[in-house]
Amino acid sequence: MLDLHGYGPSIFKGAILTVELAVFSVLIAVFLGLVTALARLSKNSVARSIATVYSTVVRGVPDLVLMLLIFFGAQIMLNNFSDWLYEKFEIDVFFNVDEFTAGISTIGFIFGAYMAETFRGAFLAVDRGQIEAGTAYGMSPWLIFRRILFPQMMRHALPGIGNNWLVLVKTTALVSVIGLADMTRLAKEAAGAVNEPFKFFIPVAIVYLAITSLSELVLKRLERKFSAGVVRG
Repeated sequence: MLDLHGYGPSIFKGAILTVELAVFSVLIAVFLGLVTALARLSKNSVARSIATVYSTVVRGVPDLVLMLLIFFGAQIMLNNFSDWLYEKFEIDVFFNVDEFTAGISTIGFIFGAYMAETFRGAFLAVDRGQIEAGTAYGMSPWLIFRRILFPQMMRHALPGIGNNWLVLVKTTALVSVIGLADMTRLAKEAAGAVNEPFKFFIPVAIVYLAITSLSELVLKRLERKFSAGVVRG
């Protein structure tokens, strides 16, 4: 491992933190994306409206602006709620959102909107006739979703999911602005201390490239798995 004037070990720990941040964030994003996509396709007008507003607003505001709004705004809301509990019920509770939790929550919330559009398009691409056939065979809605809709939806959604994941990995660098000690923040501090920016930022760029390259290999294997039995022209 490169020593990097003694900063190498800490930057390596920051790289591990970056991977953890990306993994937890994408889990939240996939969950929110599925729920939002199903809401947008539902017959419930309230659910459709909420999902549409969420998807439209989040995709229309820059990620950095949203990150700052959510990080600082959520803390203020929790503090106000804590004050209200104390004034009304004399319940003394203190809420503290740490940087890691704020980071994964914010990135997951942002990319949930992008995942929603990916999943919605994938759901619409599934042949409706197969769903009707499942209903005719007496399959329950959950069984239809698990055995017919979800596997075929994933085949259509994987390219979009992969693209969102790659962008999400790079977006993790933004958490440095809220104080999280990821490898980008640590590299910036080290570069400022020794005045050698290229020595620190090039290894960081290589780490991001390694993560995305490995992700490409995993995504190709997943695409082959979910495309099994599909005849290609």
